[in-house]
Amino acid sequence: MKYIQYINEILGRKTAETDGLVLFGQNIAAGSHISGLTKGLRVGKGGIIINTPNSENTLTGLGFGMMLGGVSSIFFMKQLDFLLLGIDQIVDTYNFVRRKEPKASYTIMPVISDLGYHGLQSSFNNFGDIASVARIPGFTITNKIDAEEIINAHLVSPGFRIIGVGQRLFGDEILDVPKVYSNNEKTLFQYAEGDKATIVCFNLSFPYGWELYNKLKERGIDSSLFSVNSVTPIGWQKIIEDVSETRNLIVIDDSKSENSSCDNFIMNVLEKCQIKNKIIVKREIKGNEWLYPNPDLLQIDYETIVNKLS
Repeated sequence: MKYIQYINEILGRKTAETDGLVLFGQNIAAGSHISGLTKGLRVGKGGIIINTPNSENTLTGLGFGMMLGGVSSIFFMKQLDFLLLGIDQIVDTYNFVRRKEPKASYTIMPVISDLGYHGLQSSFNNFGDIASVARIPGFTITNKIDAEEIINAHLVSPGFRIIGVGQRLFGDEILDVPKVYSNNEKTLFQYAEGDKATIVCFNLSFPYGWELYNKLKERGIDSSLFSVNSVTPIGWQKIIEDVSETRNLIVIDDSKSENSSCDNFIMNVLEKCQIKNKIIVKREIKGNEWLYPNPDLLQIDYETIVNKLS
């Protein structure tokens, strides 16, 4: 099943069983249904689905207003960069709202434009920049396991959060990989245990990490594989313990921001671990290239990485 179909299926089950829920956003029940993300969604008793005009600042605030009134809602947003228009709401309004400790749920679910060649908005794919600006719980979805656990745990739970989906993955078969561990907050997932290397994936880079894991395994190199699904501060201890054993660290981060999601993690690891090999895979965007449409796939020399660890 395709990534977008699977997420749509899980969303559909969760919204249909939730009473009194408001779903809103542009063309969520018409047209392309945000490229299929919201196709066929239903709500439980007393719920409603609203197709809205483009007015992201107002719409972001609308969800907070409903939250204060005890009404739970989900705002489906066509592109992550549109949320920049609501930045005052997610900082100032939310700081006011959370002091009231409302019991209702409010989720913003944007599509991260990381497909490439999409114009200026394709330069902004780092979910961490949005989530960290006001210490907002934020989650990215990369495979079957994290989709199930994050949506079931957080989509309609009390409080506010942002859950992002990657447009680059929409047409791909969704990865179905075994899980070793996930924390209670669903911010950190582990998919493999090994004693030769530790792979840590940030933003929406997990498919690259899974490919590297399999290429290492083919060469007899057993590695641990982690995915960091949240960019707000989390504890690194479980990964640090693994790196202390393997002493070979590979970090993959596909974000385009100068404030990369992995930087805090790398600093913590280097302070606490004696590392033999450190391989950091990040984007190399020269000059003003980031201002123009570019391919969005990371260029990873898997063979060089495998040979270095062999």
